[in-house]
Amino acid sequence: MLKIIVAHYTIFLWGLLKPLGAWGVLAIAALDGAFIGMPVDAAVATYVYQDPAHLLWYALMASLGSTLGSAVVYVVGCRGGEELLRKRIPAERFKRIHSAFQQHPFWSLMLPAMLPPPTPFKLFSLAAEASEMGIIRYLLAIFSGRVLRFVVLSVLTIKFGPQALHLTANVFSKHIHLVLFLVAASAVVWLLRWKQARVKRTALLQ
Repeated sequence: MLKIIVAHYTIFLWGLLKPLGAWGVLAIAALDGAFIGMPVDAAVATYVYQDPAHLLWYALMASLGSTLGSAVVYVVGCRGGEELLRKRIPAERFKRIHSAFQQHPFWSLMLPAMLPPPTPFKLFSLAAEASEMGIIRYLLAIFSGRVLRFVVLSVLTIKFGPQALHLTANVFSKHIHLVLFLVAASAVVWLLRWKQARVKRTALLQ
C-alpha cells in the first residue's frame, strides 16, 4: 500500500515539475537527494533527448539539485546518522565503509555518487557524515560524482536514444561487481597519475 502511495505521489510531482525545464530537473534531483525518491535519470534523459544542445546544462542542474538535496542527508546525519546507519547495515559492513571513509573520504563518496540506482547512495552519505567528513568536501564529492554520472547518461541518450536509460540500468544490475571494480580501478589510475604529475611539478619548481 505504501509503495502504491509513493508511486502515485512521484507521478504527481513529476507532472508538476516536468514543464519547468532545467529548473524542474534541479527540483526533481533535490527532492531525490533529500530522501524523496524521484526518477532523476529519466528526467535528465527525457530533457536531453528533446533538447540535446543543452546537454551540459541539464547535467549540471541535476548535479546541483542532487547536491543540495544531499545537504539534508548531512544534517540528518549530524543528528544521529551513525546510529541510524548501524541499524540499517551489518556491523562488519559498517566497519568497512567507515574505514574507507577514514582513509579516502572524498573518493569513498564520489565513486558511489557516480553510480545509478539501485546504488544505496544515501547510506554512503550518512557514512560520510558519521566519519566526520567536512560539509564542503562532502558537497564537492557528490557534485563531482553526479556531474560525471549525468554527463555520461546524457551522451548515451543522444547516441542510443531514450532506451539508453534501460541499457545502463540493465548493465549495472547484472554486472554490478564488474562496474564497481572498473570505476574503482579508473579512479586509482587517475589518482596515481595525478600524484606523479604533482611530484614532477614540485621537482621542477625546486
